[in-house]
Amino acid sequence: MQTKTQVAIIGGGPAGLLLSHILDRSGIDNIVVERQSKAYVLGRIRAGVLEADSVQMLRDFGLGERMDREGKPKNGSGIAWQDKPDFFIDVKKWTGKQMMAYGQTAITEDLYQVRERDGGEIVNEAKNVSIHDILSDAPHITYEKDGEKRRIDCGFAAGCDGFHGVSRQSISDIVLKTYERAYPFGWLGIMVEKPPIVNLVYAYHERGFALASLRSEVLSRYYVQCAPGDTVDDWPDDRFWEELLARFPKHLAEQIVTGPSIEKSIAPLRSFVVEPMRYGRLFLAGDAAYIVPPTGAKGLNLAFSDVHYLSRALVEHHKKANNHYLDTYADTALRRVWSAENLSWRLTRLLHVFPGEDPFDERIWQNNYDLLLHLESAQETLAREYVGLPFDD
Repeated sequence: MQTKTQVAIIGGGPAGLLLSHILDRSGIDNIVVERQSKAYVLGRIRAGVLEADSVQMLRDFGLGERMDREGKPKNGSGIAWQDKPDFFIDVKKWTGKQMMAYGQTAITEDLYQVRERDGGEIVNEAKNVSIHDILSDAPHITYEKDGEKRRIDCGFAAGCDGFHGVSRQSISDIVLKTYERAYPFGWLGIMVEKPPIVNLVYAYHERGFALASLRSEVLSRYYVQCAPGDTVDDWPDDRFWEELLARFPKHLAEQIVTGPSIEKSIAPLRSFVVEPMRYGRLFLAGDAAYIVPPTGAKGLNLAFSDVHYLSRALVEHHKKANNHYLDTYADTALRRVWSAENLSWRLTRLLHVFPGEDPFDERIWQNNYDLLLHLESAQETLAREYVGLPFDD
């Protein structure tokens, strides 16, 4: 079976679906190819702290109704530091903008709904996806579905298929440069059907990092720093709650409503970037090109900024025969990627206990927190980075 489209999108997560939706609104034909089932994609539980520009982007493309109804606008996030005053990253004060707590699962549901409403073509459970001839003017995608071999001829391919997808692996090792940093700990997270505390709060404690987050009015997400070799079996609920509450100051620990976990997982932390994000007619977006530590809440927002830049480039090419944004996509996207990696690394370094840490370094990072407490210029800089840097022209 063979078909043809203007843009083949590999990956049916939020980035691929949003790109498909935006291109469709501009009259650009596209097909989404996803190796997992729809139920699997919708069942993935991910964070959803949206930057101001991500919120506006969803609104601009007709995806804001449910978000504005069910999401929680946030003026910033708190930091609680052992034996020191609390600090609030006040993005509303310093930027006049707000962020939004709205789960990635809900965003994916919204995107599937509008793509199906608009007749978008999404091929789920596509096996053995491969990208061919990406250095030519006529690339094509092959995959297997229901025991049949299928082919999509396309003008461009968008790799939105995540860290383990085929897109990045299709770029020559001779060309690809990899930058990586692994962290000597992980995050153990649990989901609980209890009301969250008022604000997202990061906590630093000599026992390790902790985080209180939210998914909805009745669904909370909590994390504790754990050893890299730990498993969820090492962390029964009683142990988790005891450790979490010990890492928060008393006035915040008293606000946390505990209960049986409905989901529990451990995520390793790493920083990872590949360059370039374009190879011939293949463009990488989102986790296919990078991983950021979750400390800065940047992963989904970076994917959306990639979609902004890539959709603009493809629309300009197809509607105005203008290739400027195609030619500058990789450099433009990477500027924002490295800014987010920078912030995420600094927050991770500031808020976690590193095994075997030098006492001098420990005091330096404690001083960095003191500077945040007392220097307005440091507070404003962090707020502007946290709420999200503006999209480049």
